[in-house]
Amino acid sequence: MKRVIALCSVILLCTFAASAQKFALIDMEYILKNIPSYEMTNEQLSQVSQKWQNEVEAIQQEAQNMYKTYQSDLVFLSAEMKTKREEEIVKKEQEAQELKRKYFGAEGELYKKRESLMKPIQDEVYNAVKEISEQKGYQLIIDRASAMSIIFASPKIDISNEVLIRLGYSK
Repeated sequence: MKRVIALCSVILLCTFAASAQKFALIDMEYILKNIPSYEMTNEQLSQVSQKWQNEVEAIQQEAQNMYKTYQSDLVFLSAEMKTKREEEIVKKEQEAQELKRKYFGAEGELYKKRESLMKPIQDEVYNAVKEISEQKGYQLIIDRASAMSIIFASPKIDISNEVLIRLGYSK
């Protein structure tokens, strides 16, 4: 009997403690779309990415042209010339792959550039969210843009506009 009463008391205390917590939501996509510097940074990254992609494609096209020329000249080439041409084609293809890895790889130039340009904006948003959280006593703030399991949330607990106002972008 004592165990049942103790268990009920613990459950009751946990229920009261859980109901006293405050939660809020933000929509990071919405916030970032309303920050002009984020949009400009995205555009800048797209342009750089396209420029680098064109460089890689040019080298790949050059390798393809070399291969087509090789195929058309194949009957006229000696064994030594065939080997030399094949090595040149392979070298050109490797050059394209290396350039692609350099620009677009996991630790490539695009990643580093994105990190250097986006990190200050993300830090600014994080600090604004943290300030609001501390000021209003939120224990948990969830990003609804990345939380796929949220089916419905009341707009009353969405503080995205508050974050934008804190950042100086009135809505």
